[in-house]
Amino acid sequence: MTVVSSVKRIEPHLSQSTIGTTPVLRVTGDIDLGTIPYFAQTLFRTVDDHLGQPIALDLDEVGTLDDVGLGIILGAAGRARAHDGELVVIISRSTLMQRLAITGFNRAVKCVGSLHELQ
Repeated sequence: MTVVSSVKRIEPHLSQSTIGTTPVLRVTGDIDLGTIPYFAQTLFRTVDDHLGQPIALDLDEVGTLDDVGLGIILGAAGRARAHDGELVVIISRSTLMQRLAITGFNRAVKCVGSLHELQ
């Protein structure tokens, strides 16, 4: 008996826009071990393209955000700070905001509830 299995990795959709003068990287989908390489490459490229500026990372449409994803975001925030910039995470879902508070993530990276709070 032959079993044929097909696994399709679904990468998160990342889009970039600007609100006022702030670049915004919007993520839709899951950020987990399978999608980390694509997410990390895009996030760090965005930070490197805007050194010395505030950058917003919109996670409102993220379904899953694992600990590796949090570590990638912390690393990107550190890179931004090292070059006099800032990475701000936008998240309005209370369950994810609670997780960020429990882990202490929100003490290391500025977290806001909406794009309007950036202004």
